[in-house]
Amino acid sequence: MATAASGGDDDYRSRSQQSPLASQRAKQGNTPTEANRTGRFSGGYFPLGYKEGFYQWWANVPAAVAEHNVLSYVPYLRKPPTHTQTGTSTKTSDGTTVTASDHNLKRTASATSQSENDPHGSRQWNSTLVQLSGTNRALNEFSVERVGEEHDQNLVMLHGYGAGLGFFYKNFEGLSRAPGWKVYALDLLGMGRSSRPPFKIHAKDREGKITEAENWFIDALEEWRIARKIDQFTLLGHSLGGYMAVAYALKYPGRLNKLILASPVGIPEDPYAVNADMPEPGNSTLANEFSQDQGQTVNDSNPNIPDSAKTGDNNNFLNARSKASSTSSKTSDKSPPPRKPLPKWLTYLWDANISPFSFVRWAGPLGPRFVSGWTSRRFSHLPPEEAQALHAYSYTLFKQRGSGEYALAYILAPGAFARSPLIRRIQGVGRQIITPSGEAISTVELAAQRHETGIPVVMMYGENDWMDIAGGYAAEQKLKEAKEKALISATAEEREKEAGDAKVLVIKKAGHHVYLDGWEEFNEVMLKELAETRNKEKVLP
Repeated sequence: MATAASGGDDDYRSRSQQSPLASQRAKQGNTPTEANRTGRFSGGYFPLGYKEGFYQWWANVPAAVAEHNVLSYVPYLRKPPTHTQTGTSTKTSDGTTVTASDHNLKRTASATSQSENDPHGSRQWNSTLVQLSGTNRALNEFSVERVGEEHDQNLVMLHGYGAGLGFFYKNFEGLSRAPGWKVYALDLLGMGRSSRPPFKIHAKDREGKITEAENWFIDALEEWRIARKIDQFTLLGHSLGGYMAVAYALKYPGRLNKLILASPVGIPEDPYAVNADMPEPGNSTLANEFSQDQGQTVNDSNPNIPDSAKTGDNNNFLNARSKASSTSSKTSDKSPPPRKPLPKWLTYLWDANISPFSFVRWAGPLGPRFVSGWTSRRFSHLPPEEAQALHAYSYTLFKQRGSGEYALAYILAPGAFARSPLIRRIQGVGRQIITPSGEAISTVELAAQRHETGIPVVMMYGENDWMDIAGGYAAEQKLKEAKEKALISATAEEREKEAGDAKVLVIKKAGHHVYLDGWEEFNEVMLKELAETRNKEKVLP
């Protein structure tokens, strides 16, 4: 069962993000890992052989096919619907274009199917590319709803950096059991199978660049909401998706009835990230989640490490902060934190706007082998056939034309700390003035505007998460303080409508990818959150 905030969670509260050398120290200290404990992987850091890697590169499986194969592991969905309009076409080594139809997928812009022999009732699954305004702007969408019953609630799921909606394949079936809910998963603009328009920053000042990079993603999400005619929804974001979910809640008030952040990046503050130089406009950078070693046990807890001493898995996202003091709001930092030992080559690549996926694209036949260095560790706890499907899916996404990945340098500094930390802003979630999007209002109109009266915010972290859980607790405290402040001047009507709440949950036996590492408990927790949200919506005045 997930562990909520309590008086006995000091170990979690004081835990901070790992250094980039953590995985190497773990190896030197003989920390048990999934790979060396089970012996599933061999052949060094890149376990995929040259011959097999060349074959995967030559076959050039389309992203639609790879996504289809991953989603075929969703229970009761052996023939998942898969539209075939991926953002860009890919070509084989002889220059010909490979299409989904070449792999027995019917060419279509939208696809629908129903579950088979479903003990939880018939469900309808949909795959489509939702067109947005402008040129080459569209979001890849996968959804599921229960057949024969009205849905009055919507859950929207956002993946992390460089990933895709297929990574939620362990969650679709479980979460769609919730009565009255329709579940959506989206690929962020410029990632996954969404369209990949050129990424350009036009702002000249620091804050402007950060805002423009955030808007690239969240404006697309708002356009999608309008296209789907959704009034309010619950938003779940993982890692970078969690960061964008907070940015969305702040820019577009009144759209959310609950915000769920799964191991979000960007909450804690780091002085070097805040003051680090911004990259020059153009192609952006490297926030490298696919080059880390998963390294930590997922299927069971490490018996050699007591619960109070667990300080995170080794999938360290090039995170560069050494063990430091808690980011709790009660902690005072009178002395500057130690500088982090970032390798010069890493800082150079980050500042030079070199994306990690560029190496995959440049590598040609070696690309699949390079990707196996991450996938063999990231998915080591999964059945071999599922791990292989996810490897192929990851490779097909990583090799796509660069686009949204280039926003990272403007959002994160080298070391994966935010340039505009969410801890400075998160207290505004659920406390904004609700206005029509993009409209200017007068002072008189401003006084008459309706304020948000808070929304529940849930932050989930893995038991072995490298992400800063202490930052989550600090955010929880800020949100609760904002609620107390709002209630002081609230009207009777506002007090009655007050819905603000915040909590931190810890998913056992999971790392940063809580939805995948601890998917059973994650789904259980999510179902409770969804039921709670629907029940509250029914009794709201």
